[in-house]
Amino acid sequence: MSSSPRAGVPVTGADPTSFARSVLAVRHPALIEQVRAAHPYGPRQRAALDRLAEEIAGGPIQEPPAHWPDHAQWHAWGAGRWGRSWFEVPFLWAESYFYRRLLDAVDHDGEAPYRGLDPFEPAKSAELDDAGGPDGLAGLAGLAGTTDRQDLLLACVWGNRADLGFRAGAAAQGRTGPLHTDLPEPLLVDDAGRVWQRLDAARRVVLVADNAGRELLADLLLIDHLLRTDPGRRVELHVKPAPYFVSDATGADVSACLRVLVRAGAAAADAARRLHRAAADGSLRVSAHPLYCAPSDYRRLPADLRETFRAADLVLMKGDLNYRRLVGDELRPVTTPFAAVTEHFPGPVAALRTLKSDVVVGLDAATEAALEATGQPWRTSGTQALIQLRD
Repeated sequence: MSSSPRAGVPVTGADPTSFARSVLAVRHPALIEQVRAAHPYGPRQRAALDRLAEEIAGGPIQEPPAHWPDHAQWHAWGAGRWGRSWFEVPFLWAESYFYRRLLDAVDHDGEAPYRGLDPFEPAKSAELDDAGGPDGLAGLAGLAGTTDRQDLLLACVWGNRADLGFRAGAAAQGRTGPLHTDLPEPLLVDDAGRVWQRLDAARRVVLVADNAGRELLADLLLIDHLLRTDPGRRVELHVKPAPYFVSDATGADVSACLRVLVRAGAAAADAARRLHRAAADGSLRVSAHPLYCAPSDYRRLPADLRETFRAADLVLMKGDLNYRRLVGDELRPVTTPFAAVTEHFPGPVAALRTLKSDVVVGLDAATEAALEATGQPWRTSGTQALIQLRD
């Protein structure tokens, strides 16, 4: 194996012009307002949201409250960061802690009636309703019945544009961005052929989901294809154990997407019924792990998840957050080889990602030069995507 590349520079929001600062200073306040309007929260929850909004605007980072069941763990994760500015600490940590604090503010883990209530559910449902409209249902039926495997994989990649946190940030800055673009750019890196070679031989596949809605619908149709074309294959679909990063998929979102596939009829409904049977007989397993809501990357995997990934013939990592966790949320030369920064991973891994943050590796110098020459924020605009494989 090659020697690991030198560590990059951790992403923070210290630079006022940075993408990370825009997320922390613009997107997160917009999300608080979106959540406030989403449910009939009472005075206590609204006051807690107000305090969180004030804190992220300029106050120092407060320690986790003692009533959290995971208080000790978060206290350890935040060592050296309490009392500092949200803009000074690693971006991945700051985002994760923001969402943990947001769930606490709305009593997601507290008493009824708000316990377990997804604060992002209205936004998720609206996006899924849009995907389940007449045009969307026809598209799902067509995708479910396609014989073009490349279409399935590309749907999983470009479905990642339907990121509700990304939409909230764009709306707060008065941008519509690429979310209404019907003609995606060519992939910056296209290892799709090699990914299919791996999948064809795979008996055990893990797909680590990113967003609910359109993206998860495409993921489910890909999983159905994998199970249908090899009855001996086993697939694990990993989702978040709690609402996270607005549109990230949970178990409830899997059920909601299956209902949309049933409504689509024809081949899509057949796929939904097969997926239900696969879950019943164990060939499809839907699972979650606490790491997926932790401020950690995949260089420090807990033993059980490491073993799950090691035992898979291929792990498909979906989306931007999983990419940042896989390669490290650090700035490096974009020509740094993808294989070099993922050699820590315990088995073959593929990244299927639309670019919506600064971190990217594995590009060639000519591609980088062409992208920079456009003068556009190609790393963060959601207009570029890639499929990368490390065997």
